Amino acid sequence: MSARIVFLDCNDQLRPVFDAVARADDPPIHVNSTPFASDDLPRLLHGCDICIDDHSYMPSEIVARCGDLRHIVFLGTGPQSYMDVEALRRQGVTVHAIKGYGDTAVAEHAVALMFACARDLARMDRNIRSGAWRPREGVQLKGKRLGIVGLGGIGAEMVRIARGIGMEVLAWNRTPRPDVGPPMAIEDLLKTADVVSLHLALSEETKGFLDGARLAMMKRGAILINTARGALVDEKALADALNDGHIARAGLDVFALEPLRADHPLAKLDNVTLSAHSGFRTYEASATLLGRALDIVRRLAAQRSSP
Repeated sequence: MSARIVFLDCNDQLRPVFDAVARADDPPIHVNSTPFASDDLPRLLHGCDICIDDHSYMPSEIVARCGDLRHIVFLGTGPQSYMDVEALRRQGVTVHAIKGYGDTAVAEHAVALMFACARDLARMDRNIRSGAWRPREGVQLKGKRLGIVGLGGIGAEMVRIARGIGMEVLAWNRTPRPDVGPPMAIEDLLKTADVVSLHLALSEETKGFLDGARLAMMKRGAILINTARGALVDEKALADALNDGHIARAGLDVFALEPLRADHPLAKLDNVTLSAHSGFRTYEASATLLGRALDIVRRLAAQRSSP
């Protein structure tokens, strides 16, 4: 049997983008749009050596039963949230991530969450739909301090947008970025920022970065925005800080376990605005993402075919 290439989890939004960026001379790619459980992976990937994965979990012990699989092309920057990259490498499976495709899209989504939190838009929307007319006082962002944690491509876009709307930018990065401003201790940023926006990559060093102690350092009444990775934050400590008002509001696009359950403590709080890990989902970003994914697939397929 010749090796197959499978797009494991192409949803309705990605399918037209995929069709638009695919080329006639691409190697054949089987596109699966049917929902599946992790236990179905050996069946779906039977005879497959290259798979495209759009945020489906890939447990190492199940991937081990996919005997032909050699490459996973992950549609995003953080496969670590969905698979154990190092364990897969030891099993002979290489994970390919794609960086920089959606920096502007994610930054714009973070800003949208920031405005929604500042004006309590989601709660007013819920109130009106339930028949309650309750105007709520908001926060004016011009002149406020935005603390940006992580100055990669997305963080740099946040700097540009925040300065454009008249916010004072505070920034922390694991390596100094003098082009953005003088080095600042994370503790000082948390204590002084009116809004904190997370843009760190997830790693063993950053997992649980914003724990209970650091959340307690935040300025009382501050807003927290997370469009990076859910595991950067201690979710229980965050729920406690939101409950007691130490953190006024949070705008969250990412969670430690996705999809977020309806009974999760964060989903029950009125001062939390939620979105479904969609910060990177614009047509423009998706076209760039899938275009780069197909570039990787073409290269891998060509290597496979070389003598």
